[in-house]
Amino acid sequence: MGWTARTTGFLRHYLLAVQFFTRLPVTGGLARWVGFSPAMLRASAAHFPGVGWLVGVAACLAFAVTALALPVSPYTPLAAAVASTACTVWLTGAFHEDGLADLADGLGGSAERERALAIMKDSRIGAYGAIALLLALLLKVALLAVLASVAPLAVLAALLAAHAVSRFWPLVLIRTMAYVGDADGSKSKPLAERITTAAVWTGAAWSSVPLVLAGLALGAPFALAGLAASALAAAWMRRLLARRLAGFTGDALGATQQLGELAFYGGAAVALAWA
Repeated sequence: MGWTARTTGFLRHYLLAVQFFTRLPVTGGLARWVGFSPAMLRASAAHFPGVGWLVGVAACLAFAVTALALPVSPYTPLAAAVASTACTVWLTGAFHEDGLADLADGLGGSAERERALAIMKDSRIGAYGAIALLLALLLKVALLAVLASVAPLAVLAALLAAHAVSRFWPLVLIRTMAYVGDADGSKSKPLAERITTAAVWTGAAWSSVPLVLAGLALGAPFALAGLAASALAAAWMRRLLARRLAGFTGDALGATQQLGELAFYGGAAVALAWA
């Protein structure tokens, strides 16, 4: 395969990932050029962390614009954190937040595996899902405000890195676990088949760049603490899924992304406290 063909394939797979996981318009002639097949969707998984780049940049812009537009106040970082979070929720269509809520409803609603899976298929949100979603959003906003109150550059670096890194962990789940959801009724059915090792390495490459930038801007301990906390959260989630469901579902992937993102902010904030 020549360089041009590889580049074209890379762009098509990346744009398909953008189309699938964001509200950004990949429509009309562009959508026809990108195309779609189950194999293409499976290949696009390698670029999930690259989608995190776009979401992270949008989050940084929303935070910076809000902070600059408001007067200097102790509450300005909080308002900017809310605006940044609202931007990412809109941009992704609350795709991952919905997964977190559904997984919390399923695991909280029943200790029985089959019953938990059935609850997760219900589109209605229950008490466990609502509480998990509310606490996650509150914690996210609070941690971003903490980072910004220490250093404006810290919150921007954390936003960009966290959105990329947290989208890498679902690739690990797909690669190492069995799919136990309703494959026939799932939009992500092609992801039920395990992705390649090369796809995981591509995702790691996407994630490494914002990590390096965060390390250069705030120091290696900042980036490494965020990465370590995010990795521990993902490992805990994998262990939980293996014990409770014996595999992963689409909702579990979204929940893993959310937990990994939150943990990155927490680890980075702790690193700043000890700097």
